[in-house]
Amino acid sequence: AVDESELLTVPDGWKEPAFTREDNPKGLLEESSFATLFPKYREAYLKECWPLVQKALSEHYVNATLDLIEGSMTVTTTKKTFDPYAIIRARDLIKLLARSVPFEQAVRILQDDVACDIIKIGSLVRKRDTFIKRRGRLLGPKGSTLKALELLTNCYIMVQGNTVSALGPFSGLKEVRKVVLDTMKNIHPIYNIKTLMIKRELSKDPELRSQSWERFLPKFKRKNLKKRKEPKKKNTKKEYTPFPPPQPESQIDKELASGEYFLKERQKKRKRVEEIKAKQADAIKKRQEERNKAFIPPKEKPVVKTKKASTEKKIDIEAIKEKVKNAKKKKLGALPVEEVKLKMAADEKKKKKK
Repeated sequence: AVDESELLTVPDGWKEPAFTREDNPKGLLEESSFATLFPKYREAYLKECWPLVQKALSEHYVNATLDLIEGSMTVTTTKKTFDPYAIIRARDLIKLLARSVPFEQAVRILQDDVACDIIKIGSLVRKRDTFIKRRGRLLGPKGSTLKALELLTNCYIMVQGNTVSALGPFSGLKEVRKVVLDTMKNIHPIYNIKTLMIKRELSKDPELRSQSWERFLPKFKRKNLKKRKEPKKKNTKKEYTPFPPPQPESQIDKELASGEYFLKERQKKRKRVEEIKAKQADAIKKRQEERNKAFIPPKEKPVVKTKKASTEKKIDIEAIKEKVKNAKKKKLGALPVEEVKLKMAADEKKKKKK
């Protein structure tokens, strides 16, 4: 009886045998070709590295041509080509070169255990500013997030324009696609990176190979965002009425209502002059009040009366006399020479006695 988990696992160090001419001695029946366009800024680099591309493809008996006038790259099979999948790998190679992947990395696609995935992210986000922000989030500060993702998935990742090109093993490409699509859906890549790190550690333990890892993986809860602030001015829709609004009153209607229409021209003129004079008088009055504000004295704070310190203190006359006597006894300046000699002699006698 063999354990089922052992049958499902691949032995360490096992590799699928390479496809040789003995597997397909008669070659291919039809000639296949693929072409792809490249941007103008890639022309100088492709022109420089094209001999290396031709040399790498010639080992698999695939021809490669570079058309600088049309701005295209073409790969075709030959009569000597025996591997039917070689043309597909060559097609992926020219695709990666057109997507700004350097030749040193792109040439790895010709290996059997390496695949590529080109993820289109341009149409996943509507707003251009949001798209640029999320694409920058995928790169991280100084490319640290992208580097961490490359280390965890063993893939080379290139973020260029509206696409993300990934190159590596199939298992790694699957994880890269998931992280990229989640990032464009506003899920930060750090959450997926944490999950990948835990999975990497769990895969080292042979006992956990046949068990579910759900209990070890972190579960991130979505936080509810704050409610949108309501605008200060709300545009409230008025109730619909089939009748049109009333027609505004004309100047003649207003004059008829006030009785001004029936006045003579001289009376109208006098009324206008009186109105102007009344307005001028109000304006002068306001201006005068503002000027007078400067002459109004400010309110003074009430003066707090301080308590007079008691001047009557008992003076000790005897103590002052003693201080004066002590001060007279003290001699100012250095001691005379004779006194110094006597003092030194007395000190020496004391030392000898000891």
